Amino acid sequence: MKVKWAFIVLMVTVILLSCKEEEVLPKPKAMLRLEYDKPPMKMAETKYFNFEYNGLSNLEVKNGSAVAIQYPDMKASIFLSHRKVNDDIGNLIIDAQKLSYEHAAKADGIRPRAYEDPTNNVYGAFFEVSGDAASQAQFYVTDSLNHFVTGALYFETRPNYDSIYPAAVYLQQDMGRIMETLRWK
Repeated sequence: MKVKWAFIVLMVTVILLSCKEEEVLPKPKAMLRLEYDKPPMKMAETKYFNFEYNGLSNLEVKNGSAVAIQYPDMKASIFLSHRKVNDDIGNLIIDAQKLSYEHAAKADGIRPRAYEDPTNNVYGAFFEVSGDAASQAQFYVTDSLNHFVTGALYFETRPNYDSIYPAAVYLQQDMGRIMETLRWK
């Protein structure tokens, strides 16, 4: 009989203590922390220009004027394309800017930055795209007389800015390096 009462008291105590309400707190927002080592740089040559690129990527030069730099581990690619300037530099710049701003519908913001390297005759702009847009960065560079190169970063996945942000920042730095080291032939 004492065992029954002890068991009943124990069960009532467990039930009363387990019904205590706890304050539920949402998890704080955080970013995935991915760190990438500084990559070895390699030199790429095309028919119209040369540049340095990330040695951990795969480079494919197509018909001398198009380049694909693939990052298989990140499932991303940077595409470069060259056009000759035929007295239509204004139209080429407008088209490049229009292409960048076509992502505005899905993007949270687009931050343009001018780029000038008068020593090597390279001028252009870099567009950093934030939000769930198809491309996280784009750029164009030109010498204003003969050459016009555009570049765009694409991931092989549905855009989710929070998930791809660390990789996007890393690849935007690679794109900046391409712009800084680009030399005309």
